Amino acid sequence: MKILTTAAFLHLYLCARAAVSDSGATETALVAAPGDIATLPCYTVGNVTPTLTSWVRNGREVLRSDASSPSPSPAGQRLVVTNDGSLQIRSVVPGDEGTYLCSSTLPGNNTFHARVSLQVTSGPGNLSVSIGPATALSNGTLIVSRGSSVSFNCSGSSHPSQQLTWAFRGASSSNESLASTSGFWLDFRIEDVQPSAQGLYSCRAHNPVSDRAANKSTQLLVYYVSDRHPDCMWGPAQDPSHFQFNCTWFGAYPAPTLRWEDDWDDQVARPIGSVHASDTAESLSVTLNRSMLTDGQTLRCAAQHRALAPGIEKSCSFTLRPPYPEGEPLVTALEATSVTLTCTESVSLPPANNMWRKGLQQEDIVPGSKYVLSEEGPVLKLKILNVSKDDEGVYFCRSENPLAVRELEVYLTVKTSSAYTGAILGVFIAALIVGCAAILAKTLYFNRHRICLGDGFGHMEEDRGDVLSLVESDDEQIFHDAVPRLPPLPPLTNGHETTLVQIHRIPSSDHEDAETAGTSPQQQEDTVQTEEPVDLVTF
Repeated sequence: MKILTTAAFLHLYLCARAAVSDSGATETALVAAPGDIATLPCYTVGNVTPTLTSWVRNGREVLRSDASSPSPSPAGQRLVVTNDGSLQIRSVVPGDEGTYLCSSTLPGNNTFHARVSLQVTSGPGNLSVSIGPATALSNGTLIVSRGSSVSFNCSGSSHPSQQLTWAFRGASSSNESLASTSGFWLDFRIEDVQPSAQGLYSCRAHNPVSDRAANKSTQLLVYYVSDRHPDCMWGPAQDPSHFQFNCTWFGAYPAPTLRWEDDWDDQVARPIGSVHASDTAESLSVTLNRSMLTDGQTLRCAAQHRALAPGIEKSCSFTLRPPYPEGEPLVTALEATSVTLTCTESVSLPPANNMWRKGLQQEDIVPGSKYVLSEEGPVLKLKILNVSKDDEGVYFCRSENPLAVRELEVYLTVKTSSAYTGAILGVFIAALIVGCAAILAKTLYFNRHRICLGDGFGHMEEDRGDVLSLVESDDEQIFHDAVPRLPPLPPLTNGHETTLVQIHRIPSSDHEDAETAGTSPQQQEDTVQTEEPVDLVTF
């Protein structure tokens, strides 16, 4: 049985609200919880002790007390009438709730009536909170991933009623009310959870009748990772014989687990460095001896995070390559002009450090009024102003990365203007000779149809005026007539050979057709019959 303290008893007694009616009755409202001791007052006007008091609840008498013949209350009795006529209920139960009527007979046969309303409240109790889907840590903290949907549920029991409220306290807000209702169940949902939703969530249940409240809180963490992959970087270490590689992955909560791996053999990943989230925030550096680095070796930085699915990780990697500078090995410049030496290096990884040096001693070139250095991506240029003979010689483009040092050797030749004058004159004479030969060949080609007949020894005779011209005909005809055999050559005369030429008259088809077109067949036959015999000309 629950016994109230004096302070609690006085509180229940004083919190009763009383109103006196014109008929001499009072009405009081009391609230009690199960297990409490409730005192229902009857006569509260003065200090007069009633001679007879009776209490009725819901039309049935529950207890009567006669001051003229008092009797002790039996042990264990819950209902007791006190000397002033009040009804005391020990260890209140929900069934004690109702409206009680008191009738007291005062000295002088005066009757006093009172009405007391007793309300038994309970709760809030059995408060339950559910947040999900989420992963619980050992300390009860819940974890959700950014972008997911999370439901918040809260329930409890209370009589006669309760007010449920979800509240949030985070980095940017304090005790912010998210949802509220009167009932036994309250839920709400957050779509696309963001890091700003990380904080403390509390469900509060309040009984407005008893003014009692209950509260339950849960810490919620929002895990997230960056959409980007880790960044692999490199740089020189304090020790020139070593090189430093750095891996960073920003934008993840909590800090990820990073590790460096050596995938040189493309089969086995050998760890070369590791770090845990509790050790560092978002970066991992490893320093390696240059002797450990080889051409074709692959270094990989892998990142793991709780927000990623099991077995899933993000990474960055690169394959080491030595430098290979390229450019023109021989450069010629005219004295008193400017010349630019170019060196291109784009295959090395990590990118090589390129610089120009002069002479076999490889002296450093200092930019100034004589030298201008410029860099355009992988191209390193050296511009030499006002070139002189002193600038002639060898230049080196030096490329260095952790794997190797490579050099491009460029030799600069400086020539004076007189050397160029002779060269230009030689080119002009050669061009002139070639032009004259071309003109002569063209002239002979277009006069190839003119052929002169000479004597047997190839000499032209001055007294001979016979020239045989060969003229091309568009309509060539092939004659199959028998050609008369030439007579035997006569004996030599005057010591010279005699040339015998037989001349055949070959009519043109065009003229022949024109002539025969206007003659009769008989005339054409006569013409054929009167053809002159073959002339033989003897020289």
